[in-house]
Formats: sequence, structure tokens, C-alpha cells
Amino acid sequence: MNPIPQGRGGRTDDRIRIAIPNKGRIAGPIAELIEKSGLHLLGGSERRLITQTHDPNVEILFARPIDIPEYVAAGVADIGITGQDMVMERGSQVDELLDLQIGHATLVIAVPEESTVGSIRDLEGARIATEFPSVTRAFFDRHGIAVTVVTVGGACEATPHLGIADAIVDLTSSGTTLRTNHLRVIGEILTTSTVLIANRGAAQTKREKIDEVVLAFESVIRAKGQCYLMMNVHRGALDDVKRVLPGLSGPTVMDVASEDNLVAVHAVVSEKQVYRLINQLKRAGAKDILVMPIERMVR
Repeated sequence: MNPIPQGRGGRTDDRIRIAIPNKGRIAGPIAELIEKSGLHLLGGSERRLITQTHDPNVEILFARPIDIPEYVAAGVADIGITGQDMVMERGSQVDELLDLQIGHATLVIAVPEESTVGSIRDLEGARIATEFPSVTRAFFDRHGIAVTVVTVGGACEATPHLGIADAIVDLTSSGTTLRTNHLRVIGEILTTSTVLIANRGAAQTKREKIDEVVLAFESVIRAKGQCYLMMNVHRGALDDVKRVLPGLSGPTVMDVASEDNLVAVHAVVSEKQVYRLINQLKRAGAKDILVMPIERMVR
């Protein structure tokens, strides 16, 4: 376990530091979120432990996902992004500000396909390999099942076949890795996703700046899966077009400087609906239809 850097008890300057994963399954989506939110990293491809952003009052700390809850709790970072499972494993005293709706997974108990174990009750006295020893012990203690927890740092799914453990507790999102390693699930411990957490002191003393970052992230989350439709419509066909458009709160209609009695109609719609909508809008009388991506959306 890496030592926790000396904290500053909720940093006292006006800047905020965001701790984000330096690797792992959620590192890529989080880096994309940071960029889309407008907090572009300075220095291009050169990434340092602490990296500045285009906002002079916001800097990024790259850290292991498992360390981020304690970095935030200790005040090394004011806010951080990591999995709920990591926060629970550490037992860190932090405030959860926002579910980022990425990195969804389930912490499951799995055994080899050929095992005679049918339920968690059959694991009495068994050895359980996991990267989540605290959560695992707490789960089996709650159910009154005595097990030996074997802490591993990776490749957990291989341990039953190596004779290290009888079962594993590990994260899965699709189940592919478990099936590839001939493991079957016999129980679930928790579901998890990626969350934004805050140091409790900083959540009070730096509320304005933290709220600014939260709003930036929320705007990216809201825009996900949405697109912007723009079209021209003859005024006589406007009601037919309105009936087709699902829009978040109804379409926006504006006059067009034209002798053809046209109006411009704009609406935000789900990307999943666009394929069907284009034909329906055309039939209803819309023309000059444009489909635009949305990166951020603030309500």
C-alpha cells in the first residue's frame, strides 16, 4: 500500500485539487469527462503527478483509484473521482457529491464451474481471494459465515485454478472475464459506479468552486446520448412537426428572414431517436434538417 502524502487538512488556498485515477478501467472515461467539461490539461501528452488545467484554480492529481478516497479524506485533494467500491473498501470519511454514471459494475462472489458450492452458505471455512478484503470480510461477517480472506493485488480470477483460493470476490461488468476463466457467480455483494467525492472541510470552505466543477461535470453527463436538431419548417406544417418532436421541454421556434413563411425549429432529442425522427420530420414538412452533437447541457 502506498503511503498517503501529508495532507493539508482541507487545503487553505483558493485552488482546488482533483484526484483522478492514473490507470484502470475507469481512467479513460474519466479523462474524457475532464476534457469535455472544459478542464483541459496543460502540457499535452506530458502527464505529471500534479498537472495544471486551463483553469488556474484547478489542478489534477493522478493517483491509484484505491488511494483516492484517503487522499480526499486527508485533504491531499479537495475532491476526487473513483469507484464507490473503493470508497467502501477504504471506509473513508468523505462526502459523495455526484454519481458520474460511468464504470458500472457488480462485486460478485464466484467459484469454479466444477465446484460443488451452490450458495454462499456452502463457503463456510473456505478461502476467498479478493482485492476488496474489508468489504469481503464485512459481507461474510454479516451473514455469519466464517471464511479466510486472501488479499491479492490482481488476476484474482486465476486464484481458484492455482489452488490459492476456493472462491473469489471480484468486480464484473459484463461477466466475460468470469466466463473466460470458467467461473460462475453464486452471489452479489454490491453494485458500484464512479462517483465524485469531496473532503468534508473543503466541501464547506470551497463550496463555490467545487459547485462550479460539479456543474461542469453534470452538464457533460446530461449531454450524453443527446443531440441537437435544427430544421426549417413552413408555418403551415409547424403543428405537424411539433407533434413528431419529443424534445426535452418542447421545440424552440424562431422566425426566419424569408419570403417563404418559414420558421426555424430547434430541439434536443435522444441520439437513439434520430434515425426514426429524420424520416418522420421530412414527411411532416421539415427541410434543411441538421443534426449536431452536444458536449455539455446545463438546465
